[in-house]
Amino acid sequence: MAVVMNEAKLHEIVGKMVGDLGAAANGALVITGDRLGLYQALSENGPLTVEELAQQTGTNERYVREWLSAQAASRYVEYDPSVERFYMTPEQSMIFANEDSPFLMTGGFYSLAAVYKDEPKLTNAFRTGEGIAWGDHDGCLFCGTAKFFRPGYQAHLVSEWLPALEGVTEKLEAGARVADVGCGHGLSTVMMAEAYPQSTFIGFDYHEDSIRCARGHARKAGLSNVRFLVASAKDYPGNDYDLVTFFDCLHDMGDPAGAAAHVRKSLKPDGTWMLVEPYANDRLEDNLNPVGRVYYAFSTAVCTPSSMSQEVKAALGAQAGEARLREVAESAGFRTFRRATETPFNFVLEARP
Repeated sequence: MAVVMNEAKLHEIVGKMVGDLGAAANGALVITGDRLGLYQALSENGPLTVEELAQQTGTNERYVREWLSAQAASRYVEYDPSVERFYMTPEQSMIFANEDSPFLMTGGFYSLAAVYKDEPKLTNAFRTGEGIAWGDHDGCLFCGTAKFFRPGYQAHLVSEWLPALEGVTEKLEAGARVADVGCGHGLSTVMMAEAYPQSTFIGFDYHEDSIRCARGHARKAGLSNVRFLVASAKDYPGNDYDLVTFFDCLHDMGDPAGAAAHVRKSLKPDGTWMLVEPYANDRLEDNLNPVGRVYYAFSTAVCTPSSMSQEVKAALGAQAGEARLREVAESAGFRTFRRATETPFNFVLEARP
């Protein structure tokens, strides 16, 4: 039977693939621009010629010319042909150059570099059904994850997320005991410790290299009310926490129900479990959008393999949805579960015994 080709649809897909290929190819150049301070220099001092940007950043003029051309073609920076100078709009600066911007996106590209480097491991996992442990990924993943999540945590954690929980900020102001589980590089832990000096914070993660980085962040901040220990979500010590937090990590765990049960045991009777997860609807068809596209991709390459490398292999995935997470919490004996607040990228869930 002859296949009838719809040329309009074919050209539409080809056009989309050209766009995707250009975005993928420029991903590495985003990392280069970030590491060399090219975005920052252009944002602060532009419009600049190629020569001026190269001189200001101590880089090679010929490479900078090609990099700027690629960035302009991507519309990551702007070009004024009348004066042959490049510059960044305030909106572009918020995304690429401003480290304090809640819209900074460069961290995601570091994580993307790790995904590409680890592709042979992922392909093998598809064939064997084996997992890829968090610590077995390329190192770009860990720094990229911290860099990607930091802007959102900085913008929302202390000012919006914690206040959305019932009675939690009052406890933190008076002096509470907090466990931040799956803390990674400890940025969320440090932010909370800085905001609530009367409280005590312990960050736990089973990845030793991440805990070393977290300790470095705490030393740099000069904090005395925070410490970091190597421990998993099912065996971290303590049974008298006022607050236990999980930031973007439950879905990576092999046994999320077991982790939830341990949280329940570690809390005081009036304690709170704060669960921050990637925003997702409960049905696949409702997640087929740009945000879901990003999360499903990283979930395939990182989150699901992480869970598959552990016991139980529940593999919730980064788009588990609120209903599935509610099931996990209720299976552990939490009687109260609600969505406290949300952003386009995360929702904050509150569970109480």
